[in-house]
Amino acid sequence: MSLIETRDLWKIYEMGAEKVHALRGVSISIEKGEYVAIMGPSGSGKSTLMNLIGCLDTPSRGEYYLNGKRVSTMDDDELAGIRNREIGFVFQTFNLLPRATALHNVELPLIYNGTPSVKRREMAEEALAKVELADRIFHKPSELSGGQRQRVAIARALVNNPSLLLADEPTGNLDSKTSQDIMKLFNELYKQGNTIIIVTHEPDIARHAQRVLSILDGEIASDEVIPEHERNGKYL
Repeated sequence: MSLIETRDLWKIYEMGAEKVHALRGVSISIEKGEYVAIMGPSGSGKSTLMNLIGCLDTPSRGEYYLNGKRVSTMDDDELAGIRNREIGFVFQTFNLLPRATALHNVELPLIYNGTPSVKRREMAEEALAKVELADRIFHKPSELSGGQRQRVAIARALVNNPSLLLADEPTGNLDSKTSQDIMKLFNELYKQGNTIIIVTHEPDIARHAQRVLSILDGEIASDEVIPEHERNGKYL
C-alpha cells in the first residue's frame, strides 16, 4: 500500500464567473520512505497539490488516500486530526512563535495533542538533538540564525514522528551556504527512513531528491527518478 495515492485529483476555484482549474486530474503514488520533490513555476499548481497532500484543502473531485485512509472526503475536524498525527510541515517563513524558546516552539504540536509535559519535553529535546540544536533549546528565534530557525521548524515537524515530512520552499529565505546545510539535513532524515516531499521552483534544490515530479498547468508534466550519482545531495 502506498503512503500517498491520488486518483484523478481536480481542484477548481470559482473566481466570480470564471473557473480556474488549478489541478487537472492528477494521479500520483508515493511510497513510504521516498524523497520526492514537486517542482514547477509559479501558478503551475504545485502549491495547490501540496495543500491537498497536506490536508490543508480538499479536492473538487477525485480521491486522496494517506496511509490507507481516504482523506478526500473528511471534514475539517478530521483533517485537523490527520494533520496533527500524520504530517510534519516545514514552511519557507519558519512560522515560529517569536517570544517562545526553541524548546517550546517544538513542543507545540505535542501540546495540541495532549502529550503530558514530561514526555513532551523529552520528545522535543530529542527532536532538537536530531537537527543538531541540543545546545540552543532555550534560545528564542531572534537569538538564532536563519538556518537555526529552519532547523527548529524541522524539529517541530519531526516531533510527532509523522508519516510524512512536507516542506514548502524550505530554503526560500536562506542564503546558498545555509540552504546547502538544510538540504544536507533533509538528506540525513531521508537516510533515517523519513518520507519527505519538498515543494520548490528551484531545479538545483529539487535534484537533492530521489524523484522529481514536475507540474505544469495543473498536470504532471514528468515523473523522473534521479540516479544517485546525479543528485545534488550525492556528496553530502
